[in-house]
Amino acid sequence: MKTARVIGAGPAGLMAAEVLAQAGLSVRIADAMPSVGRKFLMAGKSGLNLTKDEPEQTFIDRFGPLPTPMGEALATFGPAQVKDWAKGLGQEIFIGTTGRVFPKAMKASPLLRAWMQRLGDLGVSVDTRWRWTGWSDDGLRFETPDGAIEDLPDVTILALGGASWRRLGSDGAWSAWLDDTAPFQPSNMGLKVKWSEHMAPHIGKPVKGICLTADGVSSRGEFILSSTGIEGGGIYDVSAMVRDGAPLTLDLCPDLTNAQVADALAKPYGKSSLSNRLRKSLRLGPTKIALLHEWGRPLPAQLAPVIKSLPVCHDGPRPLDQAISTAGGLRFEAMNNELMLTARPGIFAAGEMLDWEAPTGGYLITGCLATGRWAAQGALRWLGH
Repeated sequence: MKTARVIGAGPAGLMAAEVLAQAGLSVRIADAMPSVGRKFLMAGKSGLNLTKDEPEQTFIDRFGPLPTPMGEALATFGPAQVKDWAKGLGQEIFIGTTGRVFPKAMKASPLLRAWMQRLGDLGVSVDTRWRWTGWSDDGLRFETPDGAIEDLPDVTILALGGASWRRLGSDGAWSAWLDDTAPFQPSNMGLKVKWSEHMAPHIGKPVKGICLTADGVSSRGEFILSSTGIEGGGIYDVSAMVRDGAPLTLDLCPDLTNAQVADALAKPYGKSSLSNRLRKSLRLGPTKIALLHEWGRPLPAQLAPVIKSLPVCHDGPRPLDQAISTAGGLRFEAMNNELMLTARPGIFAAGEMLDWEAPTGGYLITGCLATGRWAAQGALRWLGH
């Protein structure tokens, strides 16, 4: 019986193990952490967003320009297939108002338990606290609770994750043993902001009913004011453009035109203060008004353009380890169309360790599942299965 070693027990690695075991291989998973799927479980704490229910091309376009193997992986395992796969694990799903797909249980733990049960039934074994430390003369080298161990499988899938959330296992250390990697960058991250004292009452407050724009890309998602900056889905949608240098603007009244805002402000309000005028004429709440003062001063006589395009003053992205995901990693030029390393036949790679990025909203997990499946299928073809 042919043997396979999967390194990394996140979504990509577990999916690769499932495909290989279903084909009859003897599969062992190695993970550096004491238990499997730690980042997967963290992602599901506020609701496990598995994928996005939208037309296939719309879904794929959210990833931006894609190398051929990534595009083919998503074309063969996209939103419809992810939903069927989850149902096959006994997990009822539901589709939210924005098209995001969640297990009915919301959390990741029931799905992960069912998945691990399936893998156990297929004979897959898991070695925890096994940290991959590079290559031996003939195979793989690990540091384990029993000391250094070498492993010589017939085929290997690397699914080692990116370089964010180090405490959950994704530390990017693997890049030391692979050639042709792009530098890691934060992706889907918040922005650092040094607030003035008058913002203190608004820390922790959500900002809704707005539109953020960077480099022509707009997001109607909300964000939250933290003590050190701004976080949340609305920011994450445009964070890649901001990271790459694009200015960020905030529309406080996205459902009104510039002229409508100007007309509303031109109405007579007697001796009302500016804050009262903004509240009465545009229904701006205290936090939006505070942001207007924070980023718009000195306020011009004609306020409408500033309200419609308020420059967001920030100090750049949150640190790499605090990002939801990372860009950079193993370049696709280092692999063939089946995600096999051209310099190391029989070694395949998948998941977030590859050089791609996508927004939150189900795209990240689907991308990991799809590439894990694609790499495993490539491994089977390489073995002659």
